[in-house]
Amino acid sequence: MTAGALGPIEEELAKARSAYRNWGRWGDDDVLGTLNFIDDAIRAHAVGLVRRGRSFSLAQEFNESGPQRGFRGRINPVHYMKDTGSDAAAGTQGFPHGFGGADDHIVMPLQASTQWDGLGHIYDNKQAWNGRPCTIVNGDGDSVTGIEHMKEAFTSRGVLLDVGRAVGDEHGELPDGFPILEEHLRATIEAQGATSSVRRGDLVLIRTGQLGRVRRLGAWGGYAAGDAPGLSFTTLGWLHRTEIAAIASDTWGLEVRPYEFPQPAMSPLHQIAIPNMGLPLGEMWDLEALAEDCAADGVHEFLLVAAPLPVTGAVGAPVNPIAIK
Repeated sequence: MTAGALGPIEEELAKARSAYRNWGRWGDDDVLGTLNFIDDAIRAHAVGLVRRGRSFSLAQEFNESGPQRGFRGRINPVHYMKDTGSDAAAGTQGFPHGFGGADDHIVMPLQASTQWDGLGHIYDNKQAWNGRPCTIVNGDGDSVTGIEHMKEAFTSRGVLLDVGRAVGDEHGELPDGFPILEEHLRATIEAQGATSSVRRGDLVLIRTGQLGRVRRLGAWGGYAAGDAPGLSFTTLGWLHRTEIAAIASDTWGLEVRPYEFPQPAMSPLHQIAIPNMGLPLGEMWDLEALAEDCAADGVHEFLLVAAPLPVTGAVGAPVNPIAIK
């Protein structure tokens, strides 16, 4: 499937909206969406997946050398020091009995690097998650579904679907513009074996290999807002049917770019997944080391703890996801 392979975008959006909308499923006041699929039993089972005690950070580093190129005003993090060891050495800090210290600040968009999209991030025809008006998000932030409500929710069984390794090239990478279809997800699960079965409440990670490629080539290129491998719009049925809690990828935008429609489009999978399905989406995750380990031991499931920074009223937030095997 290539760009322009689907029908008119308004028709496809209408069909998906009707088929996959979860409004009211967890009550009119819900602020968690599909994270409701994670219950205490699922979390307890996920803890039991830890066998070796090996942990993996799935975060890219947050620094000025990141991938952002200014799309929607997004810049890379700017880190600066307020107090340093030089200040302490000069005796200018004014503290008693030899005490000294350092302090620093950071300026960044909350979605500058590895992050979760919250439920207030995307709207469908002026409607936010659960049928609320998009005006619940104003200059003070998201007054209803701010990401702080999710600070305890992102702990569950994680499962890596290494689509790049299963159906990609000799580097284990998918080419830019490659739409990941449901058949590719099924083929990946079959190739990886039983530990890759996707279950209700899972946090699913999709590796395309794009992040590994930009590192191998030594340049970000179009990683941010450019062409990319990613989920096809047609996988929305799979995302809904499997009752996963959330999904994340190693690309800037999770879904395939360019989009699969003959008309101009903007993040159509996001437009259904977030405000209609209530599905949080993760982007720019570093899955390379985890993927190597999973390929080596054949185990693609693990405990995943991925709490967002609980910025009150935020519609997205940085995260340092930790997978433990």
